[in-house]
Amino acid sequence: MVSSVPRRLFAVFGRRVFGNPLYPLTLGRRVPESLRLIPPDPWSGDPDAGKAILDGEFPLGGGWLAAGEVPWGCHSDSARKKTAPLHGFAWLADLRALGSNAARDRARTLVAGWSEHHRQWDALIWRPDVLGQRITAWLSGADFLLSGADETFRKSFFASLSAQARHLGRTTGMTERTASAFPAIKGLIYAGLALPDAGDLLAAGRRLLDEHLTHQILPDGGHFQRNPSLHLGVLRTLSDIRTVLLAAQTEVPASLLSAIDCMTPMLRAFRHGDGALALFNGSFEEDRRVVDAALSQAGVRGQAPTNAPHSGYQRLTAGRTVMLIDVGAPPPNGADADAHAGALSFEMSVGRHRLIVNCGADAGDETAWQKALRGTAAHSTLCLEDTNSTEIAADGHMGPRVAQVTAARGETDHAIWVEASHDGYGVPFGVRHHRRLMLDLSGTGLSGEDRITGGDAGSRPPFAIRFHLHPQVQASAQAGGSGVLLRLPGGIGWRFTAQGGGVSLEESLYSGVPDVKRRCDQIVVAGRLGSSETVIRWMLSEIPKD
Repeated sequence: MVSSVPRRLFAVFGRRVFGNPLYPLTLGRRVPESLRLIPPDPWSGDPDAGKAILDGEFPLGGGWLAAGEVPWGCHSDSARKKTAPLHGFAWLADLRALGSNAARDRARTLVAGWSEHHRQWDALIWRPDVLGQRITAWLSGADFLLSGADETFRKSFFASLSAQARHLGRTTGMTERTASAFPAIKGLIYAGLALPDAGDLLAAGRRLLDEHLTHQILPDGGHFQRNPSLHLGVLRTLSDIRTVLLAAQTEVPASLLSAIDCMTPMLRAFRHGDGALALFNGSFEEDRRVVDAALSQAGVRGQAPTNAPHSGYQRLTAGRTVMLIDVGAPPPNGADADAHAGALSFEMSVGRHRLIVNCGADAGDETAWQKALRGTAAHSTLCLEDTNSTEIAADGHMGPRVAQVTAARGETDHAIWVEASHDGYGVPFGVRHHRRLMLDLSGTGLSGEDRITGGDAGSRPPFAIRFHLHPQVQASAQAGGSGVLLRLPGGIGWRFTAQGGGVSLEESLYSGVPDVKRRCDQIVVAGRLGSSETVIRWMLSEIPKD
């Protein structure tokens, strides 16, 4: 098991020790003059993004940062989270893809500038995951950077690289017990293989890799933080580690091969008909081309699982319709800082078009947006009295609400069904939410039943069942509140109807891509709980073409 004691000790004393102005002197032992190995990089950069970098625009996490010619100056505290990828240097591949002399000169200037400005330790810039990403990017781009370089740049490059690698080796105890551990592990392994006399870094990386795979990868192949975007990132990192170990003709751990084998089908399970990812627990759609490339690099043929009991997801497919349902409890304490209170929420796509969605996530530093998008009301599920099904504490972690989630699935001659329930509203209201979803085998009809049982006979809190619609869906309420007509791109029509609550059409917001928030609609079925049991039945059915 990965020990958390060293990490806590480093958290207490690290700033005092590493922040000492004399600390960089301890990193300047023998500097290498060459590399034993230049790690292969199977991920192609974007030449257009490379051109933007020449103009001071950096692609970061799906958005752009206007950082200017010299981006290494001080940034405000509110912008630090957003600038972390800038210091990870993944964008270096975009300059390499551009391949021009101007791109090479710009890359060297940026690397040399970073080395000059950030010799002193900084909690964010030298954080293990950011540090691992930077070491990996510099090593993978070494050919591009060093070809034709003068002696001044070469000395600066190797001095900074070896110092960073040495520091990373000292901070293995600070590695978080989350997905962020894997970039740090990757940096250790890359440095251990590429730098002379760095076998200790390789050994540390291999040890941590095995420990974190055991801790973080679930038996059904899901990542324990239950975030599809994190799952994608971890799988890409593991594939890269396998590739560099093979290139170095070094033994590949069985635990690594097993993790790739089981994570790859699970990544397929998170995809909608458009090839991008579902929005659960802080994930974004991601670029389907990146998802395709990750699956190709993994090289595993396994089909998407329909039932992932350890990860807490169910996948229903019929005809052209794909559904994904969250039937899991929140991630464990310490790995839940970005988790969402979306118990029993679902998403649905028809062909290449999303119909029912969750609202997504916020990748910036706006705490209000982050909290709102993590709330139950931002998900396609039931919400009682505007209360989250799982408490989101002031420190961002999840409170002790949802403790038990049950789920079962089956199939009849005409439909696939999932039944699930959760106890997240047990403490504040004394009730349990049960949800039954049934998708007919043609994929043209979805029937649902939300049932709330238990509670005080004298208490009748209001409920709202929300169905957030993708921005491309056109919605119009029918007269008298009898239902809602929906139209997908291409003209396919669907009808929503419900019994047991009033139906209305309200505004909503979609944040499926970082830094982009789009207006959309949501269907809301609302009412008040009954004395002992409240049942709301609803249906989504495709409208046959004439």
